[in-house]
Amino acid sequence: MLKRVLAVMACAMILGAPALAADASQAAPEHKAEEPGGGTAKSYLGLTLGFGMALAVFSGALGQSRAIMASVDAVARQPEAGGRIQGMMIIGLALIETLVIYMLLICFMWGAKI
Repeated sequence: MLKRVLAVMACAMILGAPALAADASQAAPEHKAEEPGGGTAKSYLGLTLGFGMALAVFSGALGQSRAIMASVDAVARQPEAGGRIQGMMIIGLALIETLVIYMLLICFMWGAKI
């Protein structure tokens, strides 16, 4: 069920992205944009950064929980390999966390333009 919900949300975000990227002068010709760059574009950028960060944190948390679950299961099945499994798990968790940190850096870089 969760996979279906996530798949529908991902499709909605991908298909809805061009609507958010449209310029205000193209979307409604009778209304002028607030600024030459379009004041609404900045609010859409903030909205997009917020959703992107939330999605990155949520997927990172899911990935980390599944990695920990698999490593605990592996140690329970074969306790003598616990040291090697723990080392590989820590490396995997660090790589998963760097993806979330990259999204945080993107939010800081683009957030300065809002």
